[in-house]
Formats: sequence, C-alpha cells, structure tokens
Amino acid sequence: MAKRADNVTGTRQRIVEATVALHGTVGPAATTVSAIAEAAGVTRLTVYRHFPDEDALFAACTAHWAAGQVLPDPAAWARVDDPVARLAAALADLYRFYRDGEPMLTNAGRDRAALPAQVRAAAEAGEARQIDLLLRPFGARGARRRRVRAAIGHAISFWTWRSLCHERGLPDADAVRLATAMVTAAAR
Repeated sequence: MAKRADNVTGTRQRIVEATVALHGTVGPAATTVSAIAEAAGVTRLTVYRHFPDEDALFAACTAHWAAGQVLPDPAAWARVDDPVARLAAALADLYRFYRDGEPMLTNAGRDRAALPAQVRAAAEAGEARQIDLLLRPFGARGARRRRVRAAIGHAISFWTWRSLCHERGLPDADAVRLATAMVTAAAR
C-alpha cells in the first residue's frame, strides 16, 4: 500500500512539474493535456485521474510554482509609514519578484484569458489590495486620488516592469526610482 501511495504521489508530482514547465515555456493557452501527459511520461487518462478538471490542475501548478518563489511581502510594505518610502519598498520587492519569475509571469499574463476564472479574479483582487495598501498613506481625495491610484496601478504592473527593465534594459533600482517619481508627481 505504501509503495502504491508513493507511486501515486510521484505520478501526481510529475504531472504538476510537467505542467509548470509547459506553462513556463509555451504558456497556459498552448499547454494541452496531451503535452502534459507526454512530458510527465503518463497517459492522458492518468492526467485526468489525478486532475479531473483544469481548475484542479491549475491550482496545483500555481501552488507548486509559487512554492519555489520568494513572493512579494505586502505586510512588510505596510510597516513603512512614509508613502514614498512604502511605494519604493513595494516596487523593489515586486520588481525583484518579476525578474525572478519573468518567463512564467509573461506567459501567464499573455494568456490571461485562458486562465481559470477564479485565478483571474484572485489576481485582480490581489492587485487591488496592493494598490489600496500603497495609496492609503498618500491620503489623496477626489480627482487626485483617482490620479494617484492610476499611477500606482501602472507602477506595480508586471508589464510596466517588463517594458522598463526587460525590454528597455533599465536596472530594477532605476525603474523603482522612475516609477516612484511618476507616482509622486501624480500625488502633487
């Protein structure tokens, strides 16, 4: 029984690792169950036995990938009272995460429409919480609040980092200073 359980666990792990590898190379939209099965060395039926639907497979894949990352720490940002210092700390943390996870984040962002609805909703909710956390100490109201919120949303976007650092070659620290200056200008 123990050997069978180990085999089941090992098979499940191979499927998850194959899915992560495919998501990181071809992206979620182009990842098929057939490709997963081939990469994991199992049949399509075996994939379906372990993961009866796409949501279960995607959840396992996301958890596995995230476990190998140093995730951003909004609780650490919240301990910084000064709005500009908080923003700079958050951007440095986010941009480091973006650099470390760039291939997967690019593919997942590009294929966003192909992701399960609850994954998209969770990502949007997480981004909204980050924006609120960074906006709060600015104390902005009305039109100024909308402007600062938009600037923060742009600054924390993976695509902003990718444009500045990956495509244009800026070091992360320079991108943090540039994005912080943009938000600070919007807050005036």
